[in-house]
Amino acid sequence: MKNLLLLFLCLFLSTVRISAFCGIYVAKADSKLFNESSQVILVRDGNKTTLTMSNDFKGSVADFAMVVPVPVVIKRDDIKIADQSLFDALDGYSSPRLVEYYDQDPCNRYEERTMQMRSRGAAPMASGKSVEMQKGRGVTIEASYTVGEYDILVLSATDSKGLETWLIENGYKIPAGAREVLRPYIMSNTKFFVAKVNLEEQQNLGFNKLRPLQIHFESPKFMLPIRLGMANANGNQDLIIYGLSKKGRIECTNYATINMTSNRKIPEFVKDDFGHFYKDLFAKIWKNKGQKVAFLEYAWDVSPQNGMKCDPCVNPGPQAYHLIQAGADWITDNGGGGGGRGGWNGGGGGGQAYFTRLHVRYNRTAFAQDLMFQETPNRENYQARYILTHPAQSQFDCGAQATTYLKEVIARRQTELANLAQLTGWDISQYRNYIEQYNNLLPEKDKLKRNELLPIVDIDDDGNTNNPNNEPKSEPQSEPLIDTKSNPEVIPNTDTNTNTNWTYLVMALSAVVVALSVVIVQLLKRGKSAFTSSENK
Repeated sequence: MKNLLLLFLCLFLSTVRISAFCGIYVAKADSKLFNESSQVILVRDGNKTTLTMSNDFKGSVADFAMVVPVPVVIKRDDIKIADQSLFDALDGYSSPRLVEYYDQDPCNRYEERTMQMRSRGAAPMASGKSVEMQKGRGVTIEASYTVGEYDILVLSATDSKGLETWLIENGYKIPAGAREVLRPYIMSNTKFFVAKVNLEEQQNLGFNKLRPLQIHFESPKFMLPIRLGMANANGNQDLIIYGLSKKGRIECTNYATINMTSNRKIPEFVKDDFGHFYKDLFAKIWKNKGQKVAFLEYAWDVSPQNGMKCDPCVNPGPQAYHLIQAGADWITDNGGGGGGRGGWNGGGGGGQAYFTRLHVRYNRTAFAQDLMFQETPNRENYQARYILTHPAQSQFDCGAQATTYLKEVIARRQTELANLAQLTGWDISQYRNYIEQYNNLLPEKDKLKRNELLPIVDIDDDGNTNNPNNEPKSEPQSEPLIDTKSNPEVIPNTDTNTNTNWTYLVMALSAVVVALSVVIVQLLKRGKSAFTSSENK
């Protein structure tokens, strides 16, 4: 019934001329786009924090070691193994998205289009071991467990050099220079959650990939330690944070939280290269905002009783058991799973849950501090999405009505190209045909001139405009962003080559004229000399 109602609503709204609200999901920019990318799920309830970490470790698992600063000694019951499908579910439906709309035929307002919408748990095991002091290094083993395929220690230390040495001596492969990063944590009496792979347990369990680790602790500090991860960072690191809380959005307090640019119309041809588009968009905005920022890519009320969790939805919204597995143990699972489906029992407080997706790109220079957070009462829904609008398939044979529509399409496409240039910095001079093909359908008196087709753009919002209609200078041309042979939207600019050919022709003719003049002069001189000699005889 709900699907029929939605379809009816979309058919009703489709009478709008340029675009209705019945967008369908086309593509997404998920965390897999970013090569050096990590994902964490951060759940906050009062002073309780649940942190789930997805490993993007590359290499032999025998070399794997995870060292995470934590405020307290983590108990055995507060460590779980999560399933990667939990991250897949949260990432899949909160990713920046591309949606598309279809115009109606301006010469047939009753044409109807239908739309198509695309529509695992922990295995705790192991035992604790005695607390012991590693004399001479200042390192104390506060707790020791085996959980799933991981051997886990909770350490405290009094000296960063001693901790670094202890870790290396005990077979933990940590990056060079970790000592300097460890020091501030030790000075603040922070504990260290240390994990490495138990190869025998991994073989017995039959898992080829490392599963996410989940820890639960209480602390008034709501933070995420990232400085230690910079010790082995290879350039910029992308961190995707999926936050869940009762109140509203989760925001950074020591760095700015900025909404990612959204709801901008972009050209149709971006559909086949949306991943490239979003990577360039993110890189440009990140640089323009000074790099020291966290970008909000998604925020929505995902309470089980809230049916609408996106517009449009990339994937099905998270179910109650997803939220419980993530650590939102106050959620009531009406599906019958209860608190036993991956969450900790207790919690209370009803079934309200608000989801925040933050994207942070950090490096040693831009982020000198760990990320500090706060819950806010802001429950405004938000999603990063970008809009394609397909022009009508029509004969455009209805006179003034068709002319008005074609002008609207041309103006919209100019806006789309301007948005593309502003968002990504792409060169739009090669996309003249994207507008010209509709300009050619206008009556002659209504056509734009060739130097009026492309929009004049202030790419960096610095007052310096770029006019892509200007003819380029005669210089080596870089390869186009899109193959002009395979992309009919792109037409090569042949004006420069034509002018250059004419220049070479004129120069060649001039050289011929000069050569002929020299020959003629020489011939005249020889003739005169012969005549004079004949008279003397």
